[in-house]
Amino acid sequence: MNTATTDTLPAAPNREGLFKRLRTRHGNKLTIAAAITGYVVLSHIILRERGDVRFRVDFTPLLESPLILQTHVAGAIITFVIGCILLAGVKGRTMHRTLGYVWVVTMAVTAISSFFLKTINPGSFSFIHALSAWTVIMLPIGVAAARRKKIAVHRKHMTEMFIGAMLVAGLFTFLPGRLMWHLFFTV
Repeated sequence: MNTATTDTLPAAPNREGLFKRLRTRHGNKLTIAAAITGYVVLSHIILRERGDVRFRVDFTPLLESPLILQTHVAGAIITFVIGCILLAGVKGRTMHRTLGYVWVVTMAVTAISSFFLKTINPGSFSFIHALSAWTVIMLPIGVAAARRKKIAVHRKHMTEMFIGAMLVAGLFTFLPGRLMWHLFFTV
């Protein structure tokens, strides 16, 4: 047997290295995919015996909600829109910094107002409140990183907050039976 051919054979794939590379390169995409999968499964379980779902727009339930919930929803919508603009736009310019500070304020309003909302686990905090606490802690850390010119750290923290607190948590506000679902759908 020729030793030259055995030395040049490709090594078996290192699964641990593969998962680390996937997590590093595509961690946000994997998080979003897992959230969407979880949402679809939970929605199917909730709706499987209810009949057809129809799309409609009715803001009456939101308008009749307490002011703290309206504040929370307004903060979340503004934060989501500004976050999309920030992620798509040019970084480091005056517009990015200005919108970034507005985003931090609206994100803080959204996270802090959530502590007064206890509908998932009536009378007590739920798992969502842990995400809100994480957001309140990470906001100043993300701002400090930008001010110290640690842009990679700033980008990581702010992107994770946008994906975790806005996309993932926002997606689960549209579970059947929750207020946001009732604004747009009926059975």
